[in-house]
Amino acid sequence: MPEDSIEVSDLTKKFGAFTAVDRITFNVARGEVFGFLGANGAGKSTTIRMLCGLLTPTSGAARVAGFDVAREPERVKAHIGYMSQRFSLYDDLSVEENIAFFGGIYGLDRGRIAAKAAWVVKMAGLEGKEKALTGSLATGWKQRLALGCAILHDPRIVFLDEPTGGVDPAARRRFWELIHDLAEGGMTVFVTTHYLDEAEYCHRVMLMHAGAIIAGGSPQELKATHMKQPMLEVESDQPVRAMEILQRQPWILGVSLFGSSLHASVADEADGRRRIAAVLGEQGLPPQRIERIMPSLEDVFIRLIEDRTRESGAPAGGS
Repeated sequence: MPEDSIEVSDLTKKFGAFTAVDRITFNVARGEVFGFLGANGAGKSTTIRMLCGLLTPTSGAARVAGFDVAREPERVKAHIGYMSQRFSLYDDLSVEENIAFFGGIYGLDRGRIAAKAAWVVKMAGLEGKEKALTGSLATGWKQRLALGCAILHDPRIVFLDEPTGGVDPAARRRFWELIHDLAEGGMTVFVTTHYLDEAEYCHRVMLMHAGAIIAGGSPQELKATHMKQPMLEVESDQPVRAMEILQRQPWILGVSLFGSSLHASVADEADGRRRIAAVLGEQGLPPQRIERIMPSLEDVFIRLIEDRTRESGAPAGGS
């Protein structure tokens, strides 16, 4: 088994009486693409700031690249790359000036900066745009440039905090290809996101809600463990009203809105199809389509939150 790049035990962060991160525990292996997932306000960014040595934990422990985040934050920072939600670039500098600036921060000499600059420009698809102002670039280009600047010093671990926000789907796919290229080269990639579909690209994910980890494993493991019943996609002209009707049915195990359709979990596929068609038809909303689908990680997340709320109420959480 590969060594662990990140070790976290009962890590907690409180701001006064408010608990933003509540006793979380997990390990991340070397070369792993590790997804830290949850809605905005779940505690993801607070966690990543502690792991990067930017925020001191209230209690618990964490080691990153072999260094204690509370006692050795500067040594942690020297061995990691960090890309924030806003890409951390200077819009009034050119592409090559941004690369040179970050190379200098990391202590690289001119020769190494020049060599790495050529790699970053090629990786980001910015050949011929080296002198363009960064602020003039399309978001996908800025995203890849920010990633290149974050790993100029060849860190063992790179933290990506909501790296695909505001990026079009094609650019998001390209970015995830780059992430996997880095992992194949031995770099550990720790990525936070609220785009649950992106979790499918991760080797392993942790789902976070209200400051706590509520589930973890590979995408396949999470679906197999938490979504054992058939999932039906129901298309309706009035999906919100149809959802309200189905929510009142005791034989519906769970139902949520996905765009203009509903995802409904039932104990038996054939019986569920029949009952859904009947109950919606009786209310003047005959479904246009009922089809069995493979549950998504968003379905898993919604189910876990619903179960947690039923069992203990909605706890407070962080950002």
